[in-house]
Amino acid sequence: MLIREIQQKDNESIAKVIRDIFHELDAPKVGTAYADPILDTLYEVYQELRSIYYVVEKDGKVVGGCGVSPLENADISVCELQKMYFAPEIRGTGYAEKIIEKCLEFAKTQGFEICYLETLSFMTTAQKLYKRIGFENIDGPMGNTGHNSCEVWMTKKLKK
Repeated sequence: MLIREIQQKDNESIAKVIRDIFHELDAPKVGTAYADPILDTLYEVYQELRSIYYVVEKDGKVVGGCGVSPLENADISVCELQKMYFAPEIRGTGYAEKIIEKCLEFAKTQGFEICYLETLSFMTTAQKLYKRIGFENIDGPMGNTGHNSCEVWMTKKLKK
């Protein structure tokens, strides 16, 4: 498997991976990444300054991804880990941790000091991974993500 930066040709594939997971988990479609108007144009979105999105490719097929970008309506030192989703066939392979570490390394090079994320309460496996990597729960949301269905918020201090 390969972790690489998103390309324009990946837009449809990664959007499908993300939407399929919401259906698989019967997760809320409103107030989550599922309803994001940018979901079908992730390549274009992550061309913005201080932003990057990586995909995981297996046998030429996009099977997951994760990105990092400045947190909207927050201090310039805060980034957000975004849209980390993996198809069932690659869960448990260690690629989630690898892609998060790649995102965090990028964030450090961009001068971010804190990484924020939010998730759904029933996504406990992801939360365990986040905690293992050093994320800690916080009491409420930061910035303005538009994901009002997410009820778990976490941050990690980025060491330089």
